[in-house]
Amino acid sequence: MAILFISDLHLRAAYPATTINFLAFLAGPARIAEELYILGDLFDLWIGDDAPQPEDQPVLTALRTLSDSGIPVSIMPGNHDFLYGSRFAEYVGCRLLSDPCVIDLHGTRTLLMHGDSLCTNDVSYQHFRTMVRNPVWQAEQLIMPAEARLLLAKDLQMRSRVQTMGKNKEMMDVNQSAVESALRVHAAYCLIHGHTHRPADYRFALNGQEARRIVLPNWRADDDVRNNGKTQGGYLECTKKECRILDLTCQDYNLGTLESAYYA
Repeated sequence: MAILFISDLHLRAAYPATTINFLAFLAGPARIAEELYILGDLFDLWIGDDAPQPEDQPVLTALRTLSDSGIPVSIMPGNHDFLYGSRFAEYVGCRLLSDPCVIDLHGTRTLLMHGDSLCTNDVSYQHFRTMVRNPVWQAEQLIMPAEARLLLAKDLQMRSRVQTMGKNKEMMDVNQSAVESALRVHAAYCLIHGHTHRPADYRFALNGQEARRIVLPNWRADDDVRNNGKTQGGYLECTKKECRILDLTCQDYNLGTLESAYYA
């Protein structure tokens, strides 16, 4: 059996094709997996456990169905959905992961991260990250009415997109020194993360040994599934023999049934 890793789906109402394909993934590869790890940005917005968006409900239900079937689900907050709480975890039957965390991956000590904390060249973003990950700041947001939180979250996203347009790719990518430092701190030689939307499998030397950094693919919705849209992306499959990134394909899934249920 395989352990699966995904990240950066950014599920939102504007791109229902991604949600439908994720439901197909949960009903397909995930149902025969040993375990599923979601390393951040499952949702494009999560403003608190008390205010899920209507379009989130099919996903929450499907995650609960998967966990009830005996497949452990572990979810790490990302930079878009960092307000998960105990109510969310209990509702979907998942384990919330800290960022970073270390797991035993088929005998290999492996560091899991969302990846944004490794982008240390982007100083302004790191200041923002420090602010929004502060428990005091989060508590202040969660006592606000849901409507106000939603408006604030959308405003922060818009500002972030504008700022991102003025940054080069190197600034927004991970810093190799930060990668090596994180591995040393956690005594690991394998790192799995998302965030950068640049899937790859890197090998490099660390302390005289070979180290590995696997970057998870993001899921990109090209169009609405009802208009022949498709979702590009993939997931990491790790068996005792190997870890490999697989392209996302839903050709064998019953998308018609899932589509009907989603749009009902």
